[in-house]
Amino acid sequence: MDIARAAAALFVRQGLKATRAEDIAQAAGIAPRTFYRYFATKEEAVAPLYADGADRWTRAVHDAPAGLSVPEALEHAVRHTLTPGEGISGASWDWTRTLVRLALHDPALHRVWAEVGHATEARLATALAARGAGDNVAPGLAFPAAVASAAVRVAVETWATGDAPADGPEGPRARALANLEALKGFPWGEAGT
Repeated sequence: MDIARAAAALFVRQGLKATRAEDIAQAAGIAPRTFYRYFATKEEAVAPLYADGADRWTRAVHDAPAGLSVPEALEHAVRHTLTPGEGISGASWDWTRTLVRLALHDPALHRVWAEVGHATEARLATALAARGAGDNVAPGLAFPAAVASAAVRVAVETWATGDAPADGPEGPRARALANLEALKGFPWGEAGT
């Protein structure tokens, strides 16, 4: 995670194009060869940060109180992970905004963002299965997991393209809850509602 944080700090401070993998290695206190042992490109270095946020949300879905329906568990998870100060600090939201903006404008970083999103869908399908579908993880829950993941991802991306504060009516939490509200009639399938 130290390498990911060093990469993010450099991307935020000096921009993606001006940052070299060697700069990231130096900032992380490792040799360039060590950097390339873990990451093929400089863009891949921030994947652990993207994944960490997604993993927190997926764990929150899994750990939501057992009596909640799937939509309620998703909303519970959003409230616990997209609220500044609870999921991540307010200052970290500034980094998040910059890293998501960079991903939306740079094809190589967008690929990393998309790969993390795809992996999140699989983990979310497992979390949904644990909420009521037993061992039937794959086909029946892949689509609901993709829909829920997209609702949150789009909320974060939409917020990141603007200047609204992270907490408030245009923040990622409010946007994600609005997206989930729009899905109230969605057939969550085997995960139950």
